[in-house]
Amino acid sequence: MTSSTMKRSLAVAVAALAAVEAATTCELVGSQTSIDLYTNPQIDYTSEQTEYWSTSCGDLKPSCILMPTTTEEVAAIVSILATNNESFAIKSGGHNPNNHFASIAGGPLISTKNLNQVILDPVTETVKVGPGNRWDEVSAALDGSGYTAVGGRIGNVGVGGYLLGGGLSFMSTEYGWAANSVVEYEMVLANASIVNVNANNYPDLYMVLKGGGNNFGIVTSYTLQAYPQGDVWGGSLIFDATDDVSTAMLAAVRDFTENYTDEKAGIIVTAERTVATLVDIWVIFLYYNGPERPAGVFDKFFDITPFKLNTCKTQSINSLLSGNNWAVVKGSVYTIGTETMPLPDAEHGAEVMGKIFDHWVNVSNTAQLEPGLIASVAFQPLPKRLAQIAKDKGGDMIDVDADIDRIVLELDYSFWSNLSYPKIDQTMRDTYGGFQTIVQDYQDSGVLPKDVYLPLFQNDCFYPQDYFGRLKPEKLALARRVQAEVDPNGFWKTRTGGFKIPSS
Repeated sequence: MTSSTMKRSLAVAVAALAAVEAATTCELVGSQTSIDLYTNPQIDYTSEQTEYWSTSCGDLKPSCILMPTTTEEVAAIVSILATNNESFAIKSGGHNPNNHFASIAGGPLISTKNLNQVILDPVTETVKVGPGNRWDEVSAALDGSGYTAVGGRIGNVGVGGYLLGGGLSFMSTEYGWAANSVVEYEMVLANASIVNVNANNYPDLYMVLKGGGNNFGIVTSYTLQAYPQGDVWGGSLIFDATDDVSTAMLAAVRDFTENYTDEKAGIIVTAERTVATLVDIWVIFLYYNGPERPAGVFDKFFDITPFKLNTCKTQSINSLLSGNNWAVVKGSVYTIGTETMPLPDAEHGAEVMGKIFDHWVNVSNTAQLEPGLIASVAFQPLPKRLAQIAKDKGGDMIDVDADIDRIVLELDYSFWSNLSYPKIDQTMRDTYGGFQTIVQDYQDSGVLPKDVYLPLFQNDCFYPQDYFGRLKPEKLALARRVQAEVDPNGFWKTRTGGFKIPSS
C-alpha cells in the first residue's frame, strides 16, 4: 500500500469515527435498533408531551421520545447514551412537576409507557408491575382478583417515580411506605448491565432504591407484595372554608394523627383556594380498607357540618383511585413542595396548626392575582404506627423513627402561564421556608419537641429542596457509597435531572 493510499484510508477511518461520535442518541437508536422512536410533530410525540401534570414540563421539547418495550431495549438505549454526553430524562407517569426531572429540552426522553405489565402471582402473592403504569391501571388489572398493591392515592399518579421516592399510600398505616412492599427491582445500571435486585443478592442497592430516587439506574419492573383486599369504603368530603370549619378541621386532623386507632383508615386533608379566593374550600380524601366505615374512625370529620358534597361509598379500590382523578388539574403549570413537622400536643394544637394554616393563607395571598392560580396545602398524617411498620419491613432511606407522630405538609400551586413561574417559585419557597421557621420557633420555645428527625418526603419536594441533606447521615453515606459502586463515572448524576446525592 502506498503512502498516499494509507493516508486516504486513515482519513476515511477518522471521518467515519467522527461521524459515529457526532451521531446523536436519537440517530443511533433509529439506525441501530427497532426501538419505537418518535419526533416532533408525530402524533405519538405530541400525545406523550401532554401526559405531564405540569404543562411547563410538556413545553420542554425532547429531541426524540424513545419507547422501549423490554428491559433489553432499555439497556440498548443506555449503551448508546454511554457513547456521548447528551442529557436525557426518564418518564413514568409525568406526575413530578419539577422541570427536567422527567422532562428534557433538546435531549432524548425515555418514556416507560410501554413497560406496562401487571402480572399477578397468587401463589407467591406478588405482582410484577412495569413503571409505565399509573396506579389506576394497576388497580384495574387487579380488580376482581382479591388482591391489591400499595400505591398512589390518586389513580393518575405514575408507578416509577412514586416508588423510587418512597410512596405515601392510603394503606401506609397497614403496610408502610409503598417502597417497603417492593420485593425485587429489575433494572439497568450505568454500564448497561441488567440486574435483579432484592434483599439477598444486592442488599445495599436494594435499600437505597427505597427512597433514593433515580440515582442508581432505570428500574424496568417492580415485584411488589400483593395483599388480600375486597371492597373498600371511601371518597371525598368538601366543605366551605369558614373560620369555624377551618378551626375544626385542623383540630380533627391533629387528633386523628395522634389517636390513630384503626390502621385500615387513611386520609388526606386539603385546603384549596382559587382565583383570588373566590373558591375557598376544604377537601378530605377518605379511605377505609373494608366495605363500611366503623363508628368512631372518621366521626370528627363528619361532625363538621355542613359539607357541600359527600361522595363516600362502598366501592372497589380501582373505583376509588379513578374517582380521585378529578383532583388532577390538567392544562396548567403546576409546582409542588413540602415540609415535615412534629405533631403538636392537644394543649398547643390549635395554636400551632392555626399558625401553619394562617401562614399558608397569607403567603398564597401574595400570588392571588397570578392568572389561574390554585393554591392548596395538604395535611398528611405520618403517625408512629407507619414508621414502626416501615422499620419492621426492613427499613428504607427515609428511615423515620417511631418516637413521635408527624405531619407531612404538601404544597401545590397551579397557574396558567410560565410567565408566572418566577413569582410562584418565590411564593413556594416562602411558604415551605415559613413552615420550617414556625416549627423551629415552636421547638425553641418548648411547644414542639426539639432534636427530632424531620426528613422531607421526596415525592412532594420542590426542586431546590435538600432531600438528601435532610436524611440521617448514615443513609446519606450509604447512598454515596452505593452510587460510587454502581455508577463510578457519574452517568446518572451528571446526565439526568432529579434530586442528586451531594458529594462528600
